[in-house]
Amino acid sequence: MDYRDEVREFLTSRRAKLTPEQAGLPAGSNRRVPGLRRAEVAVLANVSVEYYARLERGGLAGASDTVLDSLARALRLDEAERTYLFDLAKAAGRSPQVRPRRRAAKNWTPRQSLVQLLDTIGSPAIVRNGRLDIVAANRLGRAFYDDLYASAEHPPNLARFCYLDTERSQRFYPDWTTAADINVAMLRAEAGRDPYDKGLQDLIGELSTRSEEFRTRWAARNVRIHGSGRKHVCHPVAGDLDMFYEEFEFTAEPGLVLLVYTAEPASPSFERLQLLASWSGAEYEAPQAKKQTSLGDQP
Repeated sequence: MDYRDEVREFLTSRRAKLTPEQAGLPAGSNRRVPGLRRAEVAVLANVSVEYYARLERGGLAGASDTVLDSLARALRLDEAERTYLFDLAKAAGRSPQVRPRRRAAKNWTPRQSLVQLLDTIGSPAIVRNGRLDIVAANRLGRAFYDDLYASAEHPPNLARFCYLDTERSQRFYPDWTTAADINVAMLRAEAGRDPYDKGLQDLIGELSTRSEEFRTRWAARNVRIHGSGRKHVCHPVAGDLDMFYEEFEFTAEPGLVLLVYTAEPASPSFERLQLLASWSGAEYEAPQAKKQTSLGDQP
C-alpha cells in the first residue's frame, strides 16, 4: 500500500462524506464536488489552504499532533478513523525497514502456556492477528467456527472465509453484508497500523482479485476498531446464536488479540451453546457472576 495514495484517498473520501450543513457552514451554490471543498476543510482545521492541500496529497510527514487533531475534528472523524489518520502519519515518517511493532509470523506456534489458558476458558475463544488469521483456539472456539476450519487454508482466515466461501459464510452470518463491511474495515485499520506487512498486502491483493464485493468495500476506505459487541450467527449444528464478544490484546505478542464469546445465561443461545459444547466434547460454562445470580434465585 502506497501511504501517499492512501492518505489522499482517505482524506478525499472523508471530505466528500461531510456536507456543509453538517460542518456548520453555508451550503452556497455552484458546488461542483460532493461534500466539503478543500478551502472549507482548511478553515475548519485552522490551517492554510495550501497546507491542507499538501496534507491531502499525502504529505503527512512532520504534521504535528495538534494539526492532526484539528483535521480529525474538522472532518468529524470517529475514533477508528482518527486512529487511522494518526497511523498513516506515523507511516509517513518511517521507511519500510523500520517496523513499528513485532508481528506474529505466518508459521507462529502458540506457547504451551497460551494453549493451557485457552483450555481453561469455558466459552468459545480464539486468538487472531491483524490479518484476521485464527492462529489458536480452544475446542469450543474451533467448534464455533467449524465451517471456517472446514473450508479455509491454514491458518483459517475470517476475511477469506467471508468473501471467498460465500456459500458457507452467508449461511453462517445471517447479516452477511454487515459482516463483510466489518471484515474490510478491520483490514483497512490494520493496513494503516502496518502498511508494510507483506502478508496483509498479499491477502488484500488476493481478495481484491477474486471478490468484487471486497473490491467495492475496500475502495470505500472505511475503518473500524473491533473491541466488544454482539454477534449473531447461524451455526450448522447449534442453530441461531446471539453472542456477546470481548477482545483482549496480548502484551507479550503485539498484534495478537484474544476473542472470547459468551451467551446470556438461561437464554436460547446459552442452551444451544451447551449443545455445541456437547457436540464438540467441550464444556460450556456461564460467566461466574451470572451463574451465582441464577443459583441464588433457585429455591
